[in-house]
Amino acid sequence: MSVTPLTMRRLMREITELKNNPPEGIRVVTSEENMLELTGIVEGPEQTPYAGGYFRVRFQFTHEFPTAPPKCWFATKIFHPNVSSAGEICVNTLKKDWQSSYGIGHILVTIKCLLIYPNPESALDEEAGKLLLEDYDAYCSRAKLITSVHATPRIPPPEFQTTSTEKEGESSTTPIPASIPTPAVVPPPTIMLPVPTSASSPRKSTSPTPPSQPLQSSPENTLPSSISTSTVSSKDGKERLAPLGTANSNVAGPAATATTKAVKRSAVSAGSGIEKRKKALKRL
Repeated sequence: MSVTPLTMRRLMREITELKNNPPEGIRVVTSEENMLELTGIVEGPEQTPYAGGYFRVRFQFTHEFPTAPPKCWFATKIFHPNVSSAGEICVNTLKKDWQSSYGIGHILVTIKCLLIYPNPESALDEEAGKLLLEDYDAYCSRAKLITSVHATPRIPPPEFQTTSTEKEGESSTTPIPASIPTPAVVPPPTIMLPVPTSASSPRKSTSPTPPSQPLQSSPENTLPSSISTSTVSSKDGKERLAPLGTANSNVAGPAATATTKAVKRSAVSAGSGIEKRKKALKRL
């Protein structure tokens, strides 16, 4: 049955969303030839007689959709009070409680809830409804048996296998962060600056001291090689040694000046000593 283009766009959008982000335990399968041939797969909820089973639900859309609900039935045999032997489903969502805002996902979630909470009061399968009310354990045993025979494959459907494989791959490829060693803190080098001992003392220069240069041989910085002595006559007629002098009076520089001063001081002290001895002799 064909549907309007608007309805077709809505169905395509909803099918894409269900394939990309399916609800827990629910998948959808479409035909490559006809997108309206839609099949939903409901995984049996845990802690129910249907655990471990995969139940296929077929959809048939009419031109009245979404004003009217689509036709739905179980393609997989199931023992349930609200599902007939032909697979017809008795649920208010597909009847009087239907709203145009509902879609494929809402229908499949409602069917999954029906597997958890069956309603024996509006039973399509009278045997299942009566057994549920009178003997719950017997009902569970019968439902488990039908599920294991008709709804439990040796391996899960490919739609569920792909998702589990992807999750395992994601968990196995999750990188484990390695511990990053903390780098050692290296203190900056300490620079020692010269500190003057007093306010009056000048700061020492930090520039390197140039290597000492040997004195060049020249007449100005060459010390006299010999020291000459001369004799002088004193007042008493005796010859005495004159004060030591330099052989060259033209010697310049601090060394020559210091030597000249030392010689003069020696001469003055020698002269004063002679005069003192003369005076002492005269007094005697």
